[in-house]
Amino acid sequence: MRLSPAEVQETASFYAHFRLLDDHEAAPAAVLRRCTGPACSMRPLDLGALPDGVMVEDVPCTGLCDHAPVALAGKVPVRRADAAKVARALAEPYSPPMPSGESFPVLDRCLSGELPRDEALTELERAGLRGMGGAGFPTARKWRSVAAQPGPRLVVVNADEGEPGTFKDRWFLENHAAQVLEGALIAAWAVEADEVYLYLRDEYADLHKGLATLIRDLPGDITIHLRRGAGAYVCGEESALIESLEGKRGLPRQRPPYVAEVGLFGRPTLVNNVETLYWVSRLLAEGAELFGNEGRNGHHGLRTYSVSGRVKEPGVKIAPNGITVSELIDEFCGGMEDGHVLAAYLPGGASGGFLPARLQPPLAFGAIEEHGGFIGSAAVVVFSQADDLRAVALNLARFFAHESCGQCTPCRVGTAKSVGLLAGPAWDRDLLDDLAGVMRDASICGLGQAAPNVWQSLFRHFPEVVT
Repeated sequence: MRLSPAEVQETASFYAHFRLLDDHEAAPAAVLRRCTGPACSMRPLDLGALPDGVMVEDVPCTGLCDHAPVALAGKVPVRRADAAKVARALAEPYSPPMPSGESFPVLDRCLSGELPRDEALTELERAGLRGMGGAGFPTARKWRSVAAQPGPRLVVVNADEGEPGTFKDRWFLENHAAQVLEGALIAAWAVEADEVYLYLRDEYADLHKGLATLIRDLPGDITIHLRRGAGAYVCGEESALIESLEGKRGLPRQRPPYVAEVGLFGRPTLVNNVETLYWVSRLLAEGAELFGNEGRNGHHGLRTYSVSGRVKEPGVKIAPNGITVSELIDEFCGGMEDGHVLAAYLPGGASGGFLPARLQPPLAFGAIEEHGGFIGSAAVVVFSQADDLRAVALNLARFFAHESCGQCTPCRVGTAKSVGLLAGPAWDRDLLDDLAGVMRDASICGLGQAAPNVWQSLFRHFPEVVT
């Protein structure tokens, strides 16, 4: 392949799920990954005695926060894990459920000419559909931008969510994979792309076989390539994902990936999140009215919320866009766990910052920024009076330090520096404020820019906790 050893080394050493062995070192018999994310830290997992040769790795998040505590036994997810379940998962072969009998009615309308391109794009514009991976860019505008670039074009499905508290894409791929793939093929049809790449988070390896079966039976002549990541949160960022698909380290690029000269393999590339493509399929099937007056508090439409933490019924909730956290907990999550009272929450995962229970803006794009946070992918993690927010902040800071790609100094050094500062008995606000400013102003991508929200939000809303 004409690759130098340095090229192999730099890529293999970048991803958490690759392991470089010394010449005489044996590979482990099995790898057990134990989640240490916020929801799983609330319910620590005692593994008990494990078989010889099993390597245990503590990892930041596995994308199953609603089933805490969680472990991954190789490719096998162990939900609400205990020592007995883990032992069985390590010992028994795993057969994932396989899809069958799927249909693609909206795609059929597109391919037959019944639904013209301009009409489909207009419908998405009427619905106000935005990218659900976190950035919230208007979907139809993004599609038109890519379609205006000279061909040939590509479509990439971003299924690499990795932030603690975020698990909606897994839910969609488990329960609505056909609609997601239909949305991807509609996107390819709309921008006249002849190939689609689906980049699947490696923690979701158990979904690979079922997706491959669905892809094999898809109608039309557009090729879908199914690719697995190898454990790197930063690859959820569009340009880093493209770098990874090209076989390189997942280092973010400076410009948007749907611009031709920075696309996948040098081609104009449309990148959409799993949830976005699910809504494409539903909206074109049911009409923009689906998003009509369903919202709340001045916002319209529906939104998917990943809810975990101190609630009775955690999980993925399709709820009115703009709902408040108390409404979400009481109406969709069965209320708080017995004996627990809402004290704080993350409205948008680790990077969205903490908000106190007394402050409940609508959970929607543009409604949380004035409070120093943002909604992002709507990963809502709920905390009660039983949770130590300083300890949670340190946990999240360690996550960002672990996942920094290392390309830019402000993020590489800043995330590591923040861990040391937050681990101390007293937080130096002046130094942490200064660090936050440098990271926000000078980091290349959103990881370094958003990481300071963890401690800055505590200074802003919970001064009694950090003094």
